[in-house]
Amino acid sequence: MAFTSFMSSTAGRTARIIAGLALVVIGLAVVGGTGGIVLAVVGLVPLGAGVANVCLFGPLLGSDLHGNPKST
Repeated sequence: MAFTSFMSSTAGRTARIIAGLALVVIGLAVVGGTGGIVLAVVGLVPLGAGVANVCLFGPLLGSDLHGNPKST
């Protein structure tokens, strides 16, 4: 699938890391309060997935956690 292929690429990994960092920074520096903390915690999910090089949507789309098609 195109989505899992992109997410398993270097560009997809970089996009997840940048998106996660952006959510953390926006949550802590811009929003603040409880909502900002929640946004920062949500941002840790794509950040962690990018650092660990996993695609959490892969199993839902017929791939493994690394975006590789499952063998049948």
